[in-house]
Amino acid sequence: MAKTEIKLSDHFGYRMLLRFSLPSIAMMMFTSIYGVVDGFFISNYVGETAFAAVNLILPYCMAFGAIGSLFGVGGSALVALVRGQGEPERANRIFSMLVYSMIAAGLLVAVISQLLLSRAAGWLGANETLLPICIRYGRIFLITQPAFILQFAFQSFLINAERPKLGLLFTVTAGVGNMILD
Repeated sequence: MAKTEIKLSDHFGYRMLLRFSLPSIAMMMFTSIYGVVDGFFISNYVGETAFAAVNLILPYCMAFGAIGSLFGVGGSALVALVRGQGEPERANRIFSMLVYSMIAAGLLVAVISQLLLSRAAGWLGANETLLPICIRYGRIFLITQPAFILQFAFQSFLINAERPKLGLLFTVTAGVGNMILD
């Protein structure tokens, strides 16, 4: 009889590893689809110029998601280590501190990235036609940085907490929200 719940402390065979990894793989694929969906709506309903502007400024906006990955990968390893050492209360304090730090970092990034947005668009090659569209899209995208950073980080934390399906659910929910807002 196959186990329904997989624990990270279990011995992983290929089948078990695949079962545990599939939600994370789907999560990464769904996150990647966000850009395709944005591109579809923008190019078909707003136009080629807007599509060019969004594609120009998007790497600047997305780069800040790396902060979430940094906190998520490093933080989840630290929390797992402390939990494994038999100190769940300390692990909870570290996790809380990381969440507060991510929120603070997200707010700081949201402000600083806004201040540098027009300069970054220029560095990325925006001309006078693309610049206002880059700035408009960038401003909207960059105010969501705290949530964006938390989303990236929690993908790692939910895997560490042996809840990869919950991470997939949150990612799909965020993606559907993105599609509706498009």
